[in-house]
Amino acid sequence: MVMDNPPSSPSFPPELDLDHLKAIKILGKGALGSVFLVHHTSTDPIAPSPFALKVVQRSKPDSDRRARWEIEVLSRLSPPNPTPHHPFLPRLLGLLQTPDLIAWAVPYCPGSDLHALRYRQHDRVFSAPVIQFYLAEIICALDHLHSLGIVYRDLKPENILIQHSGHVTLTDFDLSRNLKKKQLSETVADLKMDPNLSPAIPVRRNFIRWVPAVADNKYRKAYKKPKPARVSPVSRRKPSFSNGERSNSFVGTEEYMSPEVVRGDGHEFAVDWWALGILTYEMLYGATPFKGKSRKETFRNVLYKEPEFIGQRSDLTDLIQRLLHKDPRKRLGYHKGACEIKEHAFFKGVRWDLLTEVLRPPFIPSIEEGDLTERGQIDIKKYYESLKTPLSMPPSPLPSPSSENTRNVSFSEF
Repeated sequence: MVMDNPPSSPSFPPELDLDHLKAIKILGKGALGSVFLVHHTSTDPIAPSPFALKVVQRSKPDSDRRARWEIEVLSRLSPPNPTPHHPFLPRLLGLLQTPDLIAWAVPYCPGSDLHALRYRQHDRVFSAPVIQFYLAEIICALDHLHSLGIVYRDLKPENILIQHSGHVTLTDFDLSRNLKKKQLSETVADLKMDPNLSPAIPVRRNFIRWVPAVADNKYRKAYKKPKPARVSPVSRRKPSFSNGERSNSFVGTEEYMSPEVVRGDGHEFAVDWWALGILTYEMLYGATPFKGKSRKETFRNVLYKEPEFIGQRSDLTDLIQRLLHKDPRKRLGYHKGACEIKEHAFFKGVRWDLLTEVLRPPFIPSIEEGDLTERGQIDIKKYYESLKTPLSMPPSPLPSPSSENTRNVSFSEF
């Protein structure tokens, strides 16, 4: 399919023709738009190479601006050939615009997301070696974004997708933004001001076999998709900090928002490391550490409550505690970014340069997808025309791809 090799500027990204695109099913609906599993009826008539198409209605408030920003970020993540593409971030395959819609194509990830995958485990948590594997790839993805001056600001399990290969990729960049990176002199000054940053004690860590997932019928009954709790960007109109550039927007997902965002003090790249700590805690215990009965209680917990750990302390709990420091200046990753986190004892022995060489990740999506053309054909243009008449709005034809069969696989040390 020609879109798999995006041409270089100025013809990039390739233009898509809505009349030649047919949706096989709806993959999901979010705050910004809907995502369809799509194939090109001319170049890919029997759909062996479908892709994901995110479609946004321009009539929604602020949707056009946020959609254009996400497309800009994806364009920056999609360098012209033969520049290597980052393995844990998506690339832009194509773009289309109509007076009513704006849509863009990215590779399809058949393994659903990390939230759905966690729910498929017997106890709905991941083992430490599995957490280490996924965190390593997520850290590399965030590191690349930060190197481009992009703070992600929306890290959560639902935004971490599983590729065909079993490796991860991040998605949804409409809440991200550009920030000026700190100069080396500023980082050195920060280190001199914080002498309490002590390295963790390294220990040897071995991998174990992947824990088999629960049966699909049990998973369907148990799985509950979390209610959306996204907070749109709202300017706090407070002055920026002198140490690098910071954003004063109130943005993110409630349970993953950092104390500096809740307070409105201004924030920078350290908010992503806080979210990484929340994510790690949820992967380990099956719940986020600061969730309250209301938004107010959640924010109060974020500001004042310390994370609670069960059982014996370990390198993993130490990593979480360091990432969840209330003061961003003392948070792991604030001073030296991803390099600082990679040096933590929990990642002792990880071959960071060989992550992409791992051929047997903890989970590999089933290759027995069947004939996708039998799953139905949705005319995207007619679908959105029907939305103007609420009574004729068609439902999602099939369940999400998270209900596909899994394989019991193991992964090797990397």
